[in-house]
Amino acid sequence: MLAHGFGCDQQMWCHLLPYLVEKYKVVLFDYVGCGASDYSAYDTNRYATLDGYAQDVLDICEALNLKDVIFVGHSVSIMIGMRAAIQLPHIFSKLVMVCPSPCFLNLPPDYMGGFDKADLEELLNLMDKNYVGWANYLAPLVMGQDNSADLIQELETSFCSTDPKFAKPFAKTTFFSDDRAQLAKLMLPTLILQSKHDNLASTNVGEYMNNAIPDAKMHIVDAYGHCLHMTNPATVFTLFEDFAA
Repeated sequence: MLAHGFGCDQQMWCHLLPYLVEKYKVVLFDYVGCGASDYSAYDTNRYATLDGYAQDVLDICEALNLKDVIFVGHSVSIMIGMRAAIQLPHIFSKLVMVCPSPCFLNLPPDYMGGFDKADLEELLNLMDKNYVGWANYLAPLVMGQDNSADLIQELETSFCSTDPKFAKPFAKTTFFSDDRAQLAKLMLPTLILQSKHDNLASTNVGEYMNNAIPDAKMHIVDAYGHCLHMTNPATVFTLFEDFAA
């Protein structure tokens, strides 16, 4: 089960998907408010927290009668999948975390997520003032400036195609959630894939999670950016297959 990150949809898995479909049954989906989802199903209260998105995951699993799910989440979807797996662990067998962070905020002295609260608030304000400008700024930051212009443009297009009506609440929930206390409750085997040069989630964040999750192992990929499934799909697949075996 492949779960996309903020500002994206299931199309962001197109680089990794060819490696998976030969051997695995793959479930792709869009969270409500993203991609080709049913926008009429959006509920402001439900999606005010990550629990609403976690319920999307559980609803899909129930509708498709899924069992032994290997949940592969990118960025915020990692915390969404973790919440779902803690709630109903019997549905899932393993979790793969691509560029994870349990909290993007700096909360000194105990935790440095990478961003001060004021900086994230200003980023959200930019969404209101100049949505295209916000996408133009954020895409290279997320993808990593050292990656190809085509990949940066692909992410920027995804950001721009997301309706701000739904994107801003998702952004607020993503950047201001704190799931650190939930990590110790995750009892499933977990693979953490961290990018060595990631502007959003440093390797220190990955190490924090690796120490907090009881049955976790971590692999640092020598890569740039926050989207390993797009920039390094072959490497991600090799590590996934070793873990899934």
